[in-house]
Amino acid sequence: MEDRVLFWSLEYKIDLLILLLGRGMDFLSTWVATPNLALEGNPLMKKAGWKLGGLINVALVIVFSFSPSSSIMLCSTSLLVAGRNFQGAWLMRTMGEEGYREWFVGQMMQTKKTLFLLCLGGQTFPVLLLGACLVYFSYGVLVPTCIGLGMIGYAIAILFFTILSIWRIRKLMA
Repeated sequence: MEDRVLFWSLEYKIDLLILLLGRGMDFLSTWVATPNLALEGNPLMKKAGWKLGGLINVALVIVFSFSPSSSIMLCSTSLLVAGRNFQGAWLMRTMGEEGYREWFVGQMMQTKKTLFLLCLGGQTFPVLLLGACLVYFSYGVLVPTCIGLGMIGYAIAILFFTILSIWRIRKLMA
């Protein structure tokens, strides 16, 4: 399969469907967890809001659908993010966005930085390692390689945005 496909060809439509599924699940899980985006980890999407963020995502889906490898990587990352969002969404919704934030900040202030970072590494490193193994042992086969790259992207995103939010919380509380 070529890595670039023609607009509205069967391959494009499949890529579009793959991306709509992945990005849609990420959007849905974000809405369930934080309907007001008060807990959104990505500051750019938080600032953009639902409408502009939705338009940006539609544009990204349309553009990335021209490449099967990009579609698979982005879908993999998005589905992993959605799973992570859904894991805690029930608690965020039950406590309310502000209540959850206050509770979380309170817990963060009582936690040693080293313990938190060790646990964050323990959460992300296995995903990163598994993704790297998929990439290395796939020998260039499209789907497993791209899923592995998506897993690596997920691990990096979780590390980056979690550390960014913790840095902002600790900076506010200092």
